[in-house]
Amino acid sequence: MAEGDEDLPRDAKIVKSLLKSMGVEDYEPRVVHQFLELWYRYVVDVLTDAQVYSEHAGKGSIDCDDVKLAIQSKVNFSFSQPPPREVLLELARSRNKIPLPKTLGGPGIPLPPEEDTLISPNYQLVIPKKQPAQALEEMEEEEEGVAPNSSSQEPRNDQTQQLIPQRVSFPLGPKHPK
Repeated sequence: MAEGDEDLPRDAKIVKSLLKSMGVEDYEPRVVHQFLELWYRYVVDVLTDAQVYSEHAGKGSIDCDDVKLAIQSKVNFSFSQPPPREVLLELARSRNKIPLPKTLGGPGIPLPPEEDTLISPNYQLVIPKKQPAQALEEMEEEEEGVAPNSSSQEPRNDQTQQLIPQRVSFPLGPKHPK
């Protein structure tokens, strides 16, 4: 055995020799402890079940038949054998007779609808909309380059205060725009 095996418990030495007999040379030291934990848990479960069977049979102590029955029930419920190869091949043939469904989308990755994504715009803009008469006056003033007189300035101030905002909105949630 390797160096430092003298101070290991007997069960740990057995696990190491089992690993070596299976051809496993390189492993972490934790592997031995994990196997020991699994081993102890299995033994405790089997002996607990054997004790239950013994009490059910009205015996005072556990005997060999109780342990065999506990091991057999553990094997039946914990470890299952795969079905024979012929059965699997027949199941595969029957399943593969059904064609796969056709893809609905085009090439590439199918994406969810835009209203369900987090990258769709979720804000509103308010853009002031000028009245058509005011827009015409401003264009004439710019073309003429003349300052407006005081009499025409008062109605213009009223028109500037009466700007009609135009709303531009984007969907905020999963609802579709009307």
